[in-house]
Amino acid sequence: MSDQQTVGPVRVPPTEAAAPTTPPAVPEVPAAPRPPRRALRAVARWTAAVLVFGGLGTGTALAITSAERGDVPGLATEDDGRWAYPKLSLPALPAGSPRPFSEANTAEIHHADLRELLLPAPAGSTPDKALDGGWVKQERFLAEYRAEDRDELAQLLTDTPPRHIAARGWTMPDGTRARIYLVRFNSTAFATHVRDELRIGVAMRWPLAGAVETEFDASWKSPRAVEGVSSYVLTEKAPHGDAHTRQAYSLAGDTLALIVHERPGKAGAARIPFQQTVILQNQLLG
Repeated sequence: MSDQQTVGPVRVPPTEAAAPTTPPAVPEVPAAPRPPRRALRAVARWTAAVLVFGGLGTGTALAITSAERGDVPGLATEDDGRWAYPKLSLPALPAGSPRPFSEANTAEIHHADLRELLLPAPAGSTPDKALDGGWVKQERFLAEYRAEDRDELAQLLTDTPPRHIAARGWTMPDGTRARIYLVRFNSTAFATHVRDELRIGVAMRWPLAGAVETEFDASWKSPRAVEGVSSYVLTEKAPHGDAHTRQAYSLAGDTLALIVHERPGKAGAARIPFQQTVILQNQLLG
């Protein structure tokens, strides 16, 4: 990140003193009364309404900045371990299609291309060729789980079939391997049902391969930081094996996201970049 420059006050040289003059007497004019606050708020609301309705039918493309420091506990300095993600923006929607959590979209459906809602890889990462941001087969998603659990989970996805699965993965210079899966269902009810069947918690019904023993991340303070999106953030219990895994499930309307950071070695997957990844992905889903 580039350092911000601080511009100090500018000194203006004094002008030459003008000869004193006696201004002509001017009768005092009473100040015009200030408009009441209620009227000002009404004008602001109507202005916002005009801007909103003027944009309907032309698609939506909103900018998203990287997570603010206050969003992730512990972000206090520039060298806090965050990854350098590119500037994010929501993809344009088909004409007349509402955003997933707007009043006009009671079903909470994502009308944007699911692949365009995937978080891009940060600077310095090496892309995963198998998870390149496109569609993936159900078998690739199931490969994240233990072999002995895959048949059961596959049956759940047969009974509650997803419409699409999009995924992106990358590896950072410190060895952290990140994967994000977005699983979109035919309805919010289907996505919620799968979330419930996973029984996300300390004792996972279907734990990820290599991360059987988990616990909730007590440092996660943003379960509903993004309107409409609920997150469940877990970390592998210590002592872990040859690698340490952090994982999160985010439910956003008709879409269930699985976010995984896995890092080999005893140091473990860093907390701050993981929480940063979860927050930014949630912003794209919201």
